[in-house]
Formats: sequence, C-alpha cells, structure tokens
Amino acid sequence: MAEALLQAILSGLAVGGAYALVALGFSITFTTTKTLNFSHGEFVSAGAFIGMSVLFLALGLPVTSTSFGQALPGTGAQLLALAAALGVMGILGWVLYSIGVRPFAGRPGMAWVMSTLGFGVILQSVGLAIWGPKPVVVPAPVGDAVIRVFGIGVRPQELLMLGVAVVVMIGFDFVMNRTMVGKAMRAVAANGSIASLMGINTNTVMIGAFVVSSALAGLSGFLLAPIAQASIFMGLTVGLKGFSGAMIGGLSNPRGCVIGGFVLGVLESLVNLWQAQWREVAVFVLVILVLAVRPTGLFGKKMVEKV
Repeated sequence: MAEALLQAILSGLAVGGAYALVALGFSITFTTTKTLNFSHGEFVSAGAFIGMSVLFLALGLPVTSTSFGQALPGTGAQLLALAAALGVMGILGWVLYSIGVRPFAGRPGMAWVMSTLGFGVILQSVGLAIWGPKPVVVPAPVGDAVIRVFGIGVRPQELLMLGVAVVVMIGFDFVMNRTMVGKAMRAVAANGSIASLMGINTNTVMIGAFVVSSALAGLSGFLLAPIAQASIFMGLTVGLKGFSGAMIGGLSNPRGCVIGGFVLGVLESLVNLWQAQWREVAVFVLVILVLAVRPTGLFGKKMVEKV
C-alpha cells in the first residue's frame, strides 16, 4: 500500500508539473495585463504538434505522418523541436496579444475573452486540418525505460517534466525578484500608468508577458506529448486543470499558482488510486471550496478597490 501511495504521489507531481507550467502562464498574463488567454489549452496542443512536426521533418517523414514507427529522433532533433515549439508559440503569443487582446484591453466589456477563445478555435481547426484527430505516440527524449527506486516505477519523461517545472519556477522567481525585467513587470502589474510615467515601456512588457506565457504552454505540450500522446484535444483538459491550479494558488501569486498546479496533480493521482470516476469531482470540489473560503486563492492577495 505504501508503494502504491508513493507511486501515486510521484506520478501526480509529474502531471502536476504540466499543470504548474500552465498555471504560471495564466499568472504571468493576469498580473501584467489583467487579462487571460482563454485559448491557453490550445496553445499546449499546438506546442506538442509543432515539436512533433519538427521531429518528423528531422527523420525525413512527412509533417502529416501519424506514427514514428521504429525511427527514434536523436538529441539534436529533440533540442531543435523544443526550440521550435518555444519559438513558434512565443510568436503566436505576440500575435494573440497584438490582434486579440491589446485592441480590447482597458475598454468596457469583455471583448478580449471572446477574441482569445476565437483564437483557440482557429488554432484547433488548423490543427485538425493538418494532422487530424488521431493521437500520435511521440518518442520521449530521455527514453521510455521504467526506472525503479524502492519498488516505485517511474518513467524518465515524468522525472523530466517534474524537474523542468521546478527549474522554471525557480528561474522565474529569480527573474521577478532579482532583475530589472522582473521589477518592470511588477511595476506594470501594480500600476501601468505610473510605470509608463517612470519610463517603462508598458507595451513591451505586456507583449513579453504573452510571449513567455505562450512559450510555457508550448513547453508544457512538448514535455507532455510523450507521456499522454500528442492530440489536438489534449490541451483542453491540461488548460482547464492548469487554470484550476492557478485559481487554487491565487492568480496574482506566481509561486502560489505553481504550488496549486502540483497540489491538483497529486490530488488527482491519489483519487485515481482510490476510484478513478471521482477524480474530476474531487478536483473541482477542491476548487469550489478554496474559492468559497479564499476568493483570491490560497496565496493570492486580497483585492482592495479604492473609491
């Protein structure tokens, strides 16, 4: 029983790493621009398929292939695919902000919500037209051999996902609290108008927020594809769970968002060990309970409106 429990916790932390990256992406855009990318889940799927397509091309296979067969991409191909996923998703984030958020941000109404949702529908439709709905098994960059430690089996890709999530969290925390870029982002988040008067290019900071957020979505999709298979629809669940993790931790607190993602992953895995059909119920009951007690999340700052 103890081994099964430890196995569930470790697997939950690995999946929670994907949720944490997505939750961090939501936090970055919210704290900087006070908007959210509601197509974030589609960005996760797009990142997975962009990386997969580069691997196909590196092996001399058509982009529209549905199987790698016995071909295994090398380390160079995997790094190239990762760079492509991060780069292309970052550019898409810039495009989304420029045409789907900036024209509507600050105006009455919630037009930016529909524009981001519409952008996601466009991405999903383009993906279906190119690759179709069939899931694709993607080779893991670190192999598929199960590692056993004290009777607990874990795939190297799960450890990679967990490690990358922790490194990204630590790196982002350092940037936010120890660098001028982080200070500029915090200044824009606090008051964009005053930050602009102080010489900070608020538009550049906001574009950067969407670029980084979208790149994190691409990273999450690239790392998750070898674990859950690449599917056009894979990002829907990951995006929803990542957003739930952000709400639990507090959208205004990047550290809290990451912790919320890990908590959600572990809870999901533990409930799955008990009875899988109650997994989704437990996750969203937790979200509702947390928001009922702490509307801004466990680590979120209390919102104060001045009149």
